[in-house]
Amino acid sequence: NTCLVFGQMNETPGARLRVPFTAMTIAEHFRDEEKKDILLFMDNIFRFVLAGSEVSALLGRIPSQTGYQPTLASEVGSLQERITSTNDGSITSVQAIYVPADDLTDPAIVSTFSHLDSSLVLSRAIASLGIFPAVDPLESTSSLLNPRIIGERHYAAATAVKKILQRYKELQDIIAILGIEELAEEDKIVVSRARKIQKYLSQPFAVAEVFSGIPGVYVKIENNETSILLTKCSEKTEYCYENTRNF
Repeated sequence: NTCLVFGQMNETPGARLRVPFTAMTIAEHFRDEEKKDILLFMDNIFRFVLAGSEVSALLGRIPSQTGYQPTLASEVGSLQERITSTNDGSITSVQAIYVPADDLTDPAIVSTFSHLDSSLVLSRAIASLGIFPAVDPLESTSSLLNPRIIGERHYAAATAVKKILQRYKELQDIIAILGIEELAEEDKIVVSRARKIQKYLSQPFAVAEVFSGIPGVYVKIENNETSILLTKCSEKTEYCYENTRNF
Protein backbone atom coordinates (compact mmCIF):
# COMPACT_ATOMS: atom_id res chain seq x y z
CA ASN A 1 0.00 0.00 0.00
CA THR A 2 3.03 2.29 0.19
CA CYS A 3 5.69 3.30 -2.33
CA LEU A 4 8.82 5.21 -1.33
CA VAL A 5 10.93 7.22 -3.77
CA PHE A 6 14.19 8.74 -2.52
CA GLY A 7 16.38 11.50 -3.90
CA GLN A 8 19.18 11.91 -1.39
CA MET A 9 21.45 14.93 -1.22
CA ASN A 10 24.55 12.92 -2.15
CA GLU A 11 23.04 12.11 -5.55
CA THR A 12 23.43 14.16 -8.72
CA PRO A 13 21.12 17.18 -9.18
CA GLY A 14 19.62 15.63 -12.31
CA ALA A 15 18.51 12.56 -10.37
CA ARG A 16 17.12 14.67 -7.52
CA LEU A 17 15.23 16.84 -10.01
CA ARG A 18 13.47 13.79 -11.50
CA VAL A 19 12.51 12.12 -8.22
CA PRO A 20 9.26 14.10 -7.65
CA PHE A 21 8.16 13.36 -11.21
CA THR A 22 8.84 9.66 -10.63
CA ALA A 23 6.68 9.76 -7.52
CA MET A 24 3.95 11.57 -9.46
CA THR A 25 4.01 8.95 -12.22
CA ILE A 26 3.60 6.17 -9.66
CA ALA A 27 0.73 8.06 -8.00
CA GLU A 28 -0.95 8.62 -11.37
CA HIS A 29 -0.67 4.91 -12.15
CA PHE A 30 -2.50 3.96 -8.96
CA ARG A 31 -5.09 6.67 -9.57
CA ASP A 32 -5.77 5.90 -13.24
CA GLU A 33 -5.10 2.17 -13.51
CA GLU A 34 -5.95 0.94 -10.02
CA LYS A 35 -8.64 3.61 -9.53
CA LYS A 36 -7.43 4.51 -6.05
CA ASP A 37 -7.42 7.69 -3.98
CA ILE A 38 -3.76 8.52 -3.38
CA LEU A 39 -2.11 10.42 -0.53
CA LEU A 40 1.25 11.77 -1.72
CA PHE A 41 3.80 13.10 0.77
CA MET A 42 6.72 15.23 -0.42
CA ASP A 43 9.61 16.16 1.85
CA ASN A 44 11.06 18.60 1.01
CA ILE A 45 9.76 20.40 -2.09
CA PHE A 46 12.42 23.11 -1.68
CA ARG A 47 15.09 20.51 -2.48
CA PHE A 48 13.37 19.99 -5.82
CA VAL A 49 13.77 23.72 -6.50
CA LEU A 50 17.44 23.64 -5.49
CA ALA A 51 18.07 20.64 -7.75
CA GLY A 52 16.53 22.59 -10.63
CA SER A 53 18.79 25.53 -9.83
CA GLU A 54 21.88 23.29 -9.89
CA VAL A 55 20.85 21.71 -13.20
CA SER A 56 20.23 25.16 -14.66
CA ALA A 57 23.73 26.27 -13.63
CA LEU A 58 25.28 23.15 -15.17
CA LEU A 59 23.47 23.91 -18.44
CA GLY A 60 24.89 27.44 -18.43
CA ARG A 61 21.59 29.26 -18.10
CA ILE A 62 21.68 32.81 -16.79
CA PRO A 63 20.01 32.89 -13.35
CA SER A 64 17.33 35.39 -12.40
CA GLN A 65 18.08 38.38 -10.16
CA THR A 66 17.19 36.33 -7.08
CA GLY A 67 19.63 33.56 -8.04
CA TYR A 68 17.07 30.96 -9.04
CA GLN A 69 16.79 29.30 -12.43
CA PRO A 70 14.83 31.26 -15.09
CA THR A 71 12.51 28.27 -15.48
CA LEU A 72 11.51 28.19 -11.80
CA ALA A 73 7.78 28.88 -12.26
CA SER A 74 7.36 26.43 -15.14
CA GLU A 75 9.27 23.65 -13.33
CA VAL A 76 7.19 23.99 -10.18
CA GLY A 77 4.00 24.23 -12.24
CA SER A 78 4.82 21.15 -14.30
CA LEU A 79 4.93 19.14 -11.08
CA GLN A 80 2.14 20.73 -9.05
CA GLU A 81 -0.42 20.84 -11.84
CA ARG A 82 -0.28 17.05 -12.14
CA ILE A 83 -1.71 16.74 -8.62
CA THR A 84 -5.39 16.58 -9.45
CA SER A 85 -8.54 14.47 -9.28
CA THR A 86 -10.23 12.53 -12.07
CA ASN A 87 -13.37 10.44 -12.37
CA ASP A 88 -11.27 7.38 -11.51
CA GLY A 89 -9.57 8.65 -8.36
CA SER A 90 -7.72 11.49 -6.72
CA ILE A 91 -4.24 12.56 -5.65
CA THR A 92 -3.98 14.62 -2.48
CA SER A 93 -0.52 15.92 -1.70
CA VAL A 94 0.92 17.01 1.65
CA GLN A 95 4.20 18.85 1.15
CA ALA A 96 6.83 20.07 3.57
CA ILE A 97 8.34 23.34 2.36
CA TYR A 98 11.52 24.83 3.80
CA VAL A 99 11.31 28.63 3.85
CA PRO A 100 14.81 30.12 3.45
CA ALA A 101 15.49 32.79 6.08
CA ASP A 102 11.78 32.59 7.03
CA ASP A 103 11.08 34.78 3.99
CA LEU A 104 7.64 33.98 2.60
CA THR A 105 8.28 36.34 -0.33
CA ASP A 106 11.14 34.16 -1.61
CA PRO A 107 10.44 33.33 -5.29
CA ALA A 108 10.68 29.58 -4.68
CA ILE A 109 8.09 29.81 -1.90
CA VAL A 110 5.78 32.11 -3.84
CA SER A 111 5.91 29.80 -6.87
CA THR A 112 5.00 26.80 -4.72
CA PHE A 113 2.32 28.46 -2.58
CA SER A 114 0.46 29.67 -5.65
CA HIS A 115 -0.47 26.04 -6.44
CA LEU A 116 -1.58 25.01 -2.94
CA ASP A 117 -5.15 24.88 -1.67
CA SER A 118 -4.06 25.35 1.94
CA SER A 119 -0.87 26.21 3.78
CA LEU A 120 0.10 25.86 7.44
CA VAL A 121 3.00 28.17 8.27
CA LEU A 122 5.07 27.19 11.32
CA SER A 123 6.50 30.17 13.22
CA ARG A 124 9.70 30.29 15.27
CA ALA A 125 8.23 33.19 17.27
CA ILE A 126 5.19 31.14 18.28
CA ALA A 127 7.37 28.13 19.08
CA SER A 128 9.48 30.35 21.36
CA LEU A 129 6.31 31.05 23.39
CA GLY A 130 5.98 27.32 24.06
CA ILE A 131 2.87 27.03 21.90
CA PHE A 132 2.68 23.82 19.90
CA PRO A 133 1.80 23.16 17.16
CA ALA A 134 3.50 26.47 16.34
CA VAL A 135 1.12 27.39 13.53
CA ASP A 136 0.89 31.07 12.58
CA PRO A 137 -2.84 31.74 12.00
CA LEU A 138 -2.16 35.04 10.22
CA GLU A 139 0.25 33.60 7.65
CA SER A 140 -1.60 30.31 7.14
CA THR A 141 -4.25 30.21 4.43
CA SER A 142 -6.97 27.92 3.12
CA SER A 143 -9.18 28.10 0.07
CA LEU A 144 -11.80 26.22 2.11
CA LEU A 145 -12.26 29.20 4.45
CA ASN A 146 -15.50 30.04 2.72
CA PRO A 147 -18.90 30.44 4.39
CA ARG A 148 -20.51 28.31 1.70
CA ILE A 149 -18.24 25.41 2.65
CA ILE A 150 -17.69 25.69 6.41
CA GLY A 151 -20.82 27.61 7.38
CA GLU A 152 -21.46 31.21 8.39
CA ARG A 153 -20.76 30.70 12.11
CA HIS A 154 -17.43 28.94 11.59
CA TYR A 155 -16.38 31.57 9.05
CA ALA A 156 -17.36 34.41 11.40
CA ALA A 157 -15.40 32.83 14.27
CA ALA A 158 -12.29 32.34 12.12
CA THR A 159 -12.49 35.90 10.81
CA ALA A 160 -12.95 37.29 14.32
CA VAL A 161 -9.91 35.38 15.59
CA LYS A 162 -7.70 36.61 12.74
CA LYS A 163 -8.88 40.19 13.30
CA ILE A 164 -8.02 40.02 17.01
CA LEU A 165 -4.61 38.46 16.39
CA GLN A 166 -3.81 41.01 13.68
CA ARG A 167 -4.64 43.90 16.02
CA TYR A 168 -2.51 42.31 18.75
CA LYS A 169 0.39 42.05 16.31
CA GLU A 170 0.03 45.76 15.50
CA LEU A 171 0.11 46.64 19.22
CA GLN A 172 3.18 44.59 20.14
CA ASP A 173 5.68 47.36 19.41
CA ILE A 174 3.73 49.81 21.59
CA ILE A 175 3.53 47.22 24.38
CA ALA A 176 7.28 46.57 24.17
CA ILE A 177 8.12 50.28 24.44
CA LEU A 178 5.44 51.76 26.71
CA GLY A 179 3.88 48.73 28.39
CA ILE A 180 0.37 47.37 28.26
CA GLU A 181 -0.92 49.89 30.82
CA GLU A 182 -0.53 52.71 28.30
CA LEU A 183 -3.03 51.14 25.92
CA ALA A 184 -6.63 52.21 25.59
CA GLU A 185 -9.14 50.03 27.44
CA GLU A 186 -10.44 48.61 24.18
CA ASP A 187 -6.94 47.59 23.13
CA LYS A 188 -6.28 46.02 26.54
CA ILE A 189 -9.29 43.78 25.99
CA VAL A 190 -7.99 42.88 22.52
CA VAL A 191 -4.57 41.96 23.97
CA SER A 192 -6.17 39.83 26.69
CA ARG A 193 -8.35 37.96 24.21
CA ALA A 194 -5.49 37.52 21.73
CA ARG A 195 -3.24 35.94 24.35
CA LYS A 196 -6.01 33.58 25.42
CA ILE A 197 -6.63 32.58 21.81
CA GLN A 198 -2.91 31.98 21.28
CA LYS A 199 -2.78 29.69 24.31
CA TYR A 200 -5.94 27.91 23.24
CA LEU A 201 -4.40 27.12 19.84
CA SER A 202 -1.84 24.96 21.68
CA GLN A 203 -4.13 21.96 21.35
CA PRO A 204 -2.55 18.66 22.46
CA PHE A 205 -2.37 16.12 19.64
CA ALA A 206 -2.69 12.39 20.19
CA VAL A 207 0.36 11.82 17.96
CA ALA A 208 2.46 14.05 20.27
CA GLU A 209 1.38 12.31 23.47
CA VAL A 210 4.58 10.25 23.66
CA PHE A 211 6.65 13.47 23.65
CA SER A 212 4.50 15.81 25.76
CA GLY A 213 2.91 13.38 28.19
CA ILE A 214 -0.40 15.20 27.63
CA PRO A 215 -3.31 13.11 26.32
CA GLY A 216 -4.60 14.19 22.92
CA VAL A 217 -8.07 15.71 22.78
CA TYR A 218 -10.74 16.26 20.16
CA VAL A 219 -12.38 19.68 20.07
CA LYS A 220 -16.01 20.22 19.11
CA ILE A 221 -16.18 23.02 16.58
CA GLU A 222 -19.71 24.13 17.45
CA ASN A 223 -19.02 24.89 21.14
CA ASN A 224 -15.88 26.86 20.43
CA GLU A 225 -17.43 28.86 17.60
CA THR A 226 -20.11 30.11 20.00
CA SER A 227 -17.63 30.87 22.79
CA ILE A 228 -15.36 32.88 20.51
CA LEU A 229 -18.22 34.87 19.02
CA LEU A 230 -19.88 35.58 22.39
CA THR A 231 -16.62 36.43 24.21
CA LYS A 232 -17.12 33.91 26.99
CA CYS A 233 -13.41 33.81 27.82
CA SER A 234 -13.09 37.09 29.74
CA GLU A 235 -13.10 35.68 33.30
CA LYS A 236 -10.10 33.32 33.21
CA THR A 237 -6.38 33.98 32.84
CA GLU A 238 -4.68 33.13 29.56
CA TYR A 239 -2.90 30.12 31.08
CA CYS A 240 -6.26 28.41 31.69
CA TYR A 241 -6.57 27.96 27.92
CA GLU A 242 -3.29 26.15 27.33
CA ASN A 243 -3.76 22.55 26.16
CA THR A 244 -7.47 22.62 26.94
CA ARG A 245 -10.47 21.06 25.25
CA ASN A 246 -12.99 23.91 25.33
CA PHE A 247 -12.69 27.65 24.80
